[in-house]
Amino acid sequence: MLSPQHELPVEEEQVIRRKGKHASSTENRRMVWENVVWPLILEINRSYFTLKEYHTKRNEFCKASGILPSKVAGGFVSLLIKGILTRDKNIYSIHYRLIPYMRKKAPLEYGLVIREVNTKR
Repeated sequence: MLSPQHELPVEEEQVIRRKGKHASSTENRRMVWENVVWPLILEINRSYFTLKEYHTKRNEFCKASGILPSKVAGGFVSLLIKGILTRDKNIYSIHYRLIPYMRKKAPLEYGLVIREVNTKR
């Protein structure tokens, strides 16, 4: 008789794992920030943008990457809820702590954005 470690491998069932709600929200926020919002801010060289400017940049990204605008929309709303973006009518602004990065034209990853916005000074 074979010991348990020498038994023939039983075919394992493939388990399809889905991300939790929080993980997919973070992923969508990161995608929108790094591929749409921050490149738009650097391109227009202002700490705010109009809804029309955002839609133009979003559509370019969606066309190039094959991602649906609805997935991008969820990430955008999530950035508003987190306080990274603020809205006043049709004008959206980045958090004031991110403006020095804009002036330096620095690449700004989502992780650093979250740390800057949530840090108490």
